[in-house]
Amino acid sequence: MELDEQTCEQARLNRDARFDGRVFIGITSTGIYCRPICPAPHAKRVHVRFFPSAAAASAAGFRPCLRCRPEVAPGTPAWNGTSTTVSRGLRLIAQGALDEAGVETLATRLGVSSRHLSRLFRRHLGALPTVVAQTRRLHFAKQLISDTNLSMAAVALASGFRSIRRFNDVFRQFYGRPPSELRRLGARAGVAEGEYVFRLAFRPPYDWDTLLRFLAARSVPGVEHVGDGVYRRTLAVQAHHGLLEVRPAPGEHALRVHIRFPKPEYLLQIVARVRVMFDLAADPEVIAQTLGADSMLAPLLARHPGLRLPGAWDSLEPVVHAVLRQRLSLEETQRLQALLAEECGEPIAALGAGELCRTFPSAPVLADNRLDFLPRSTAGVIRCAARAVAAVRSNAPPDDLLLRLRALEGVGEAAIEYVAMRALNHSDALPADLAELHRTCDETSGPRELSLRAEAWKPWRAYAAMLLMCSGPAAARRASVSVQPSLGAP
Repeated sequence: MELDEQTCEQARLNRDARFDGRVFIGITSTGIYCRPICPAPHAKRVHVRFFPSAAAASAAGFRPCLRCRPEVAPGTPAWNGTSTTVSRGLRLIAQGALDEAGVETLATRLGVSSRHLSRLFRRHLGALPTVVAQTRRLHFAKQLISDTNLSMAAVALASGFRSIRRFNDVFRQFYGRPPSELRRLGARAGVAEGEYVFRLAFRPPYDWDTLLRFLAARSVPGVEHVGDGVYRRTLAVQAHHGLLEVRPAPGEHALRVHIRFPKPEYLLQIVARVRVMFDLAADPEVIAQTLGADSMLAPLLARHPGLRLPGAWDSLEPVVHAVLRQRLSLEETQRLQALLAEECGEPIAALGAGELCRTFPSAPVLADNRLDFLPRSTAGVIRCAARAVAAVRSNAPPDDLLLRLRALEGVGEAAIEYVAMRALNHSDALPADLAELHRTCDETSGPRELSLRAEAWKPWRAYAAMLLMCSGPAAARRASVSVQPSLGAP
């Protein structure tokens, strides 16, 4: 979808939701920037400027609209095929890469110079990495002010500001008024202390049911639970425990995320992980433009519009699953994962979680455990894989984990691609052996031919693989297509 000025103007006049999060509208007469769906009366075209990101609008001196709330727009489509470096940079910034270090460190992790990284961000997002990071923090602060009862000091800490004075100064500059004034305008959710509710927007459609079925079949009993259209799990962040619940928000193109966690300073990190877990920055239209050109995938896209990539809470869980799955059935893998959690995870009974009673073990714990309850060869590979996960530093390049796993004996390429999809959100991973995909789609040609065919699916091969794995054998050869419900499907 081209974002030329004429297209953006039509989107503005029509309040076209398809452009929400893709383009932001600055109004020079007011100094405010809005989403395309803003209900405010249209400004004259002469007063309008278009920006590819909220950070770009902020860098140009515009303040966020308090009516349409740009902070709750769908996330920037980080991987729209424009730049792999920008895409990975955005993911690292979302994980807090610029909270503790500078652009030089971020550029080093991405394998480029800081000057080149800044040039790429300007070209594709219209703003420097530091401005993108600050806009992210301020948007999250605004969401906390509007939707929670946290004190201003807690909001400042939770959104990445170490000084309340610095927070007040930057916030006033960004929004044109102090945070206390915005608190009086907010409609905060009535939840208990230590509980938080967020609505995280996505671009429709969203095939929630298929994603839940995938997660349910791979969930870890005691750690995760899927039922009644809801995903629940335990959380462990820096030795603190909590609970997460995710479900569709009724009547909205958004997921309702309920978090119970004792330390609000980790909320930004938790919400960032949830966005990746449920692939909320995906752009179904862009993905479908590529995959829909394949006659085998087109009917599967019709059956599963808006299918997302299933992420994971941390990298260790998909690593352990992939190692076990190489040797065992899905059911046996799930059983042994539950045993790992029971034997090596930490109890969280104090939270009253019911069937959710343990955290998944940490990498150092698994690396040092004999794992006598597992087959000896499998236990050895899991210990080595856990050491690889534990050795990945916070400032390491994004693919460092994959390189470490490739160096291990007993970890196959299909398992590594599964980790790339679920732990790193790689849109071009092939999370299954080509022979397995060949059997799934019942192609008359073999894996070699399928491999050649998959070249045309780039950079969305992970989505193509998900379509094939979730559709069942011979699905692409069926004459009739039964469309399943998706969130926001037309």
